[in-house]
Amino acid sequence: MSDRKSIRRALVSVYDKSRLLEIGELLSDAGVEILSTGSTATQLAAAGVSLTQVDTYTGFPEIMDGRVKTLHPRIHAGILADHNNPDHMATMANLDIAPFDLVIINLYPFAATIASGADFAECIEQIDIGGPSMLRGAGKNHGSVAVISNITQYDDLITAINDGGFTLAQRRRLALEAFRTTAEYDLAIATWLAQGDELPEWFGQIWRRESALRYGENPHQKAAIYSTGSVGIVGAVQLHGKEMSFNNYTDADAAWRSAHDHSDPCVAVIKHANPCGIAIAADIATAHLRAHECDPVSAFGGVVAANRQVSVAMAKALSQIFTEVVIAPSYEVGAVEILAKKASIRILQCDGVNISPLEMRPVSGGVLLQEMDLIDAPADSPMQWKQVSGGSVDAQTMKELEFAWRSVRAVKSNAILLSSNGASVGIGMGQVNRVDSARLAVRRAGDRVKGSVAASDAFFPFADGLQILLDAGVLAIVQPGGSVCDEEVIAAAQAAGVAMFFTGIRHFSHA
Repeated sequence: MSDRKSIRRALVSVYDKSRLLEIGELLSDAGVEILSTGSTATQLAAAGVSLTQVDTYTGFPEIMDGRVKTLHPRIHAGILADHNNPDHMATMANLDIAPFDLVIINLYPFAATIASGADFAECIEQIDIGGPSMLRGAGKNHGSVAVISNITQYDDLITAINDGGFTLAQRRRLALEAFRTTAEYDLAIATWLAQGDELPEWFGQIWRRESALRYGENPHQKAAIYSTGSVGIVGAVQLHGKEMSFNNYTDADAAWRSAHDHSDPCVAVIKHANPCGIAIAADIATAHLRAHECDPVSAFGGVVAANRQVSVAMAKALSQIFTEVVIAPSYEVGAVEILAKKASIRILQCDGVNISPLEMRPVSGGVLLQEMDLIDAPADSPMQWKQVSGGSVDAQTMKELEFAWRSVRAVKSNAILLSSNGASVGIGMGQVNRVDSARLAVRRAGDRVKGSVAASDAFFPFADGLQILLDAGVLAIVQPGGSVCDEEVIAAAQAAGVAMFFTGIRHFSHA
């Protein structure tokens, strides 16, 4: 026995009138009795679609500028009646209430209204009450009622009308979408009303699955990528290459953010979420060459991000290096063709940077929430730094220190970054003590360490890590300061005649 249920009576009330006349005429031609409200009814009636106005059916007028029109027992009983329950149907007959088989509702555009910058009163008026109530009622009663909550479902409705109605499985899927719609709608309202709370006592977010991934961080882990609908690498256009992997996405995100920590043309090369090299230059091709020179061995199989259009010159150089992913805002004519000669490289075009103000990190039994660590706090400006050792420093050295400081944010702690002429030359990252990070940065820099500047993401707890940099020939140092042994650290820098600056802010990246 088929569980397909025919459609004889429908309630139609939509804000988005796209394809409304098409659907109205389809229902009318199929002999479906239509009840409708407000401007929906007006448009359908003007097109010659036969219908009954809700206020005519309920005997109660629309009031309060339309705030109250469908909130009536004759409407909600028709939506909620279980057609397979004899008591329900007897009650309906006694009260002269007819059941609905189909409910078509889409909601006031609350999210779009707040995004437009509308004032508070206008936003309040875009909070739909009757619509979500009817969607929830029809969703609950999907055993008897099909519910259409989005115009993207209209083609499914057309097919169902031609097939003689929706099956139970189809109605259940429609109900699921209806509850997802009302959940997202209510979350948007609750989030908006709580705006201004830096760390709210309650928060939520809707993520929609964009695609399943081949596997996660390791082949035995299932994975998928989800989107919030905001600008970012999830929405990037892939112009060429194999499917993006879990690790590709994590590295691409780190590279994209790192490149955009700088306003000058910048390229960041990332491997395992850590920079192999970061550089700025007058043009993007030069920035790429100098970023790659920092650690060519580690850059093999890395992810490259540029904060400017990828030029043909950059593409030619990059095409000679095995690269997993390149991501940029755009590509010069001919650049994609050059890069695409390598079948495996993933070429992404991303229109913008969207850094959330809050960062979530799951932990067992819950989630940690913190403000995102941004590099543009007032204390990140050299104008706010305090010089604690050494003599006067020229403008070029200060510019170099600022580049190193902005770059070290992207490095996992303990982090030491050495730079020269706007490019990292040695990076020590992810060590369990700052001494080892300093040694690693110096070793990777080799002869380039002499005359370079150093940035440390957090303070030197003792002078030992700093001394490694001083002995290697570092010209100047920037660090947060704040250790109980600051005087010992300052004394070591002073004895070496090296300028050192305290920022008063750290950029420690623990994850």
